[in-house]
This record gives sequence, structure tokens and C-alpha cells, in this order.
Amino acid sequence: MSAPVSTHYCETALDIAEEPLALAYRLARSGAFHDYMVYENQGTWSFAAGRLAELRLSPAGIELTCGPLVRHLPLVKGLPAVGSLLASLPLRGWRAYGWARFELADVLSGATLPAGSGDLLFLVVPAMEVRITDGRALLRASDEERLEHLAGLVRSDTGSPTLPEARLTINAEGYGDYRAAVAAAVAAIEAGHLEKVILSREVTVPYTVDLAASYYAGRQHNTPARSFLLDLGGIKAAGFSPETILEATRDGMVTTTPLAGTRARTGSPHADARLRADLLSDPKEIHEHAISIRLACDELASVCRTVQVRDFMTVQERGSVQHLASAVSGRLRDGHGPWHALAAVFPAITATGVSKKTARELIREVERTPRGLYAGAVLTCDDDGALDAALVLRTIFQDNSRTWLRAGAGVVRHSRPEREYEETCEKLNCVTGHLVPGE
Repeated sequence: MSAPVSTHYCETALDIAEEPLALAYRLARSGAFHDYMVYENQGTWSFAAGRLAELRLSPAGIELTCGPLVRHLPLVKGLPAVGSLLASLPLRGWRAYGWARFELADVLSGATLPAGSGDLLFLVVPAMEVRITDGRALLRASDEERLEHLAGLVRSDTGSPTLPEARLTINAEGYGDYRAAVAAAVAAIEAGHLEKVILSREVTVPYTVDLAASYYAGRQHNTPARSFLLDLGGIKAAGFSPETILEATRDGMVTTTPLAGTRARTGSPHADARLRADLLSDPKEIHEHAISIRLACDELASVCRTVQVRDFMTVQERGSVQHLASAVSGRLRDGHGPWHALAAVFPAITATGVSKKTARELIREVERTPRGLYAGAVLTCDDDGALDAALVLRTIFQDNSRTWLRAGAGVVRHSRPEREYEETCEKLNCVTGHLVPGE
């Protein structure tokens, strides 16, 4: 481990004049941290770096490492075993940060993944953490030396970031294979094999991209439910998540917020209002949304005492698009925790389909390559039972050799391939206009 085992965090709070987004971006760009994650949750930006503990879930099992402590549990124990292992940490007041790949659902359901598939879930309990709100930053570290170092970085405000005005442009057109895949999915739905499937397509960015700067630029022009920037556990990504897969509070309330049904946003109030009215009256979009909410209710009912739907079919604006949205909530049954709830709803309905098992099989067949982090989750969880998992959409992905984007659309019986393709273009626009060139 990169930090000694500690039983508590050292803390201090600082008044700051810097905007939360700017401070989080500056910490990520400081070069002082090897692995890090930024996570925005309803007005609070969290920055986490270093490792007091790490948890990995792979086809080989689940492993928790904390200093000299190493514990294993078999994969058959499922996601609730993640909560059990984290609860055994000697540290108190921890928050873990990490991600889950889309294929986590396959391995948990008993599917065999190719050799070398790697980690499907990766979490770290950081050695250093900053929780940032307007005017205030709470600093936490495993020891006083790290806390002092962190405070020095936070205090070194250099003013608002200056980004290049030029943005990269990419061609997201010309993907005829996607239209053919949608037509094949409609045929499968008409044959009664499933009700809905979300098919995605990948777009390569043929340029070098500054990931952190693109996150900063993109967040200024998007209205996400959550946002994130990470270089953690071998994955690099920056995203503007339109919805949460799960929000769990420490008192046992859990909520999932499916978005299904889409129209573009044009920047013209009159045109956007017309598109909104069209969205609210389109039978295809309403059907797509309703079957998603029905399944969300069934999934939460498997772990909750009672389930209710709130704000049914409201319209949420998310960057370059607007969606039909609803919230499904429930209170966990005795003996169930947030990881039981995440297991019940993962992967998101709005990234798989109805039924999920059949939809995942069709996705594997049609898309041909693993989704990886796309349509998975970026998440945080606390030792008091809180858990927050953002759906990974509207995201820039990067590795040592390339940068790429991905977008999908929900296919139902009445889908038209041309419209679903157009919808993927609308969603890509949340990101494509904010790609900052790298050096």
C-alpha cells in the first residue's frame, strides 16, 4: 500500500474563494497524485487520492487489501460481500471511491468472461480527500504530514483556469452498421424475445485530448446529475452522468432514477418547448419510459419493504438533450444493505433493456466488443451505509493509445433505425463540443 494503516483521518476545514469545480480540476492537474478521482454529487465536489485500502472484484473473486491485511471472499457471495469486506476495515469515517464495469453483471450472473478480463469492480479508500462546496473545503488525510501537504495545494489558488479556445471536432456520422443493428433488435422485439434493448456505438477521437481540461470545459456547459474525472485502477475517464443508478442514504432509503425517452435541446426556448411537448406525447417514448419504470419497481421491490414512484415522467434537461425522468424509491428490508440494492438494479435498465438478461445477450452479440466502463458505474460509498452510483454515459474514455466516446439509444417495437441513430448523435453532442486538445 502507498500509505500506512490508520484508524482515523486527520481533518481541517479551510475557507476558499475558488469555485469548487476549479479547485477539483486544479488538484487533478497538480501532478502530485498518481491515482485520483473527482466526483460531483449535488453541489459537493470530492477529490480523492492515495490508497489506505483497495478492493478488487474479478472473475477470480473479491479481495480487500489494507496494509498487511488481505481478505478474500468467493465471487458467489456477490455484491453484498463487498459491503461485508469494507465493514471489516480498521479505519472509521471512510469513504470509498471507484468504478464498476458493465460486464460485472455478466460475471455475477454466472457467465464466463474471456481470460484476462481484469477487475470488474475497483474501490479505494483514499489516503487524502477534499470535499469542496462553495466557500469551504474539508480536508482529510491519514496523517498530519499528508494533511499539511494537501492544505498547501488547496491554498495555492492561481485564479480561474485558462483553457485553449479551440475545440476538437470529430465526425460522428457514417455508421451504417448501427442502423442495421437497430433493425435487427426491432425484429427480435417483434418476435417476442424481449421488450427493449439499449444498443450503443463507439466513436474514436483521432486526436490527443486533454482529459482533465475537457472535463472542466464540458462541466461548464452540461447539467449532469453527477459528474466525474478519474485516473484510477487503470481507467481514465471524464463524464457528465445524466442519472443515478442508485442513491442510498444511511437510514436505509434507496432511489433509482431511470431516464428513458429523448429529444434534443437546440438552445432556442421556442424550439426546445416544441420538442419537449413532442417528447411528452410520443407513444414510443412513453412506452419506453413506462416499461423501464415498471422494471425498476420490480427490482427495488426485491430488496425493499415498499416501493413508490415520484415525479413520474417529468422532463430533465441534460446538456444537449432532454429526457423523460422518474424516481423510484423504497426502504430496505431488515438484513439488506446498499450493496443488496445495487446488485438488484445493476446494470441500469436504461443501459440494458427489458428483460435485462436477454438484452445483455443481444448487446454482446451485436456490439461484439465489451463495453467496459461505458454503461457501468462510477460510485462512492461510506461506512455509515450511504452509497451513490452514477450511470456512466456522456463520457470521454482514454487509455495510453487512444480516446473514444460511446452513445446508445433505447430500442422498442416502434423504433426507427434512423431516429435511434439520430438520438446517439444528439447525446454525443453533450461531449463533442468540449474536447480540449492535448499537447
